[in-house]
Amino acid sequence: MITLTINGNEQKVNVTPDTPLLWVLRDTLGMTGTKFGCGMAQCGACTVHLDGEAVRSCIFPVAAAVGKKITTIEGLSPDRSHPLQQAWIEEEVPQCGYCQSGMIMSAAALLEKNPHPSDTEIDQAMTNVCRCGTYSRVRKAIQQAANT
Repeated sequence: MITLTINGNEQKVNVTPDTPLLWVLRDTLGMTGTKFGCGMAQCGACTVHLDGEAVRSCIFPVAAAVGKKITTIEGLSPDRSHPLQQAWIEEEVPQCGYCQSGMIMSAAALLEKNPHPSDTEIDQAMTNVCRCGTYSRVRKAIQQAANT
């Protein structure tokens, strides 16, 4: 058994240590907010926080998460009251929405390190891929959340 701390709760899972954290979250624990995109840590749909750092969970072995605090999109706020979630809604960021949980988690990690990023800093930090191309709205929402 592997013990993880996810969104402030201790969870025990019976998986092999090399199982990607994404599949533990989605398949074992039923937390489907974190998405599978590419499986190669390129697109960012699977982004979660590990001790406050944004990580791509599709290639991150669950054993490496033991003893760390994991935060998923479900744990960012219980009622969508996080400033980024509110800004995402107000700026109508999503189109298809598939990449958005990973985008929000990457943006939250950015704002934790840099509470008032410039557009250039946002562009450099946000390496997530959005097939719908909502990057200008993402940037605007991050700026809005930074100003709350």
